Amino acid sequence: MSQKVKISGFTLIRNGQQFDYPYLESIRSLLPLVDELIINVGYGTDNTLEQVEKLAAENKKIKLFQSDWQLDIPEKLKSGLILSEQTNLALDHCTHDWCIYLQADEVLHEKDYELIQIAIQRANSRPEVEGLLFDYIHFYGSFNVIQKTRSAYRREVRVIRKSSQLKSIADAQSFRKLNREKPRVIHSGARIFHYGWVRTPEAMKQKTFFMDQLYHGKPSIEQQRTGTPHTGNNYRYKKIWGLRHYTGDHPEVMKSRISQKGWHWDLEKSPFIFSFKDIKRVILDLFEKATGIRLFEYRCYRLMK
Repeated sequence: MSQKVKISGFTLIRNGQQFDYPYLESIRSLLPLVDELIINVGYGTDNTLEQVEKLAAENKKIKLFQSDWQLDIPEKLKSGLILSEQTNLALDHCTHDWCIYLQADEVLHEKDYELIQIAIQRANSRPEVEGLLFDYIHFYGSFNVIQKTRSAYRREVRVIRKSSQLKSIADAQSFRKLNREKPRVIHSGARIFHYGWVRTPEAMKQKTFFMDQLYHGKPSIEQQRTGTPHTGNNYRYKKIWGLRHYTGDHPEVMKSRISQKGWHWDLEKSPFIFSFKDIKRVILDLFEKATGIRLFEYRCYRLMK
């Protein structure tokens, strides 16, 4: 029998309470899989640090540190670069070669733990494999609605082999080697439950207002006065192409949050928003549904058999 592979987990969070991130649920979903969990807590203005410290006191796997996101430096407020910078700070603290990464709105399902463990064990015996690929379930507006269209990425790398010198890039969505090559990965068969677009409408607006600054710089005086994000009213839940009802189950760690949901958004009763640019997306989505092939898909990885 092969020896158990030691695994590090790593993540980051800043103002998780204020922006209503399921960061504690995300952390709890990682803990059963890892031998250590590195958490980068950015200096913030709410009680996120205290919540993480409380959880760390209950589980010795957690190792946390604080960092300054340096939001006063204009050069850093472009293309979400702060996010990859802070992700790499957490990765640098990992002591094991295999590392699982989750963003603060991403949660693992306990039913997939065995799949992930088997995939890591299999990858560990293949030196050419540098990471594992996960399928995504994107929730939108409510916990029973998902976005299934080419405008929502369907797969991403969330386990990496640290010795392959992979680093988080751009806005921390993916990883690249130091020579900018895409990582060679195998498909884990496991899922990431992504709840980035499921929170109270007010928290969604606040979160968007802040996150937009990481891509577009400081807001104007008028934007600050009105609290309007750079991307306008994009934060508002809308009935757009690609939404459908979700009938599956959620990770166990999410059950309490879901039962306490404090808002209501009805997909059926919302007006359908459609524009001319959606026509191409509809055609490509229908082709994918009929053939199983996603044309012109951007992949930040090299998929191996």
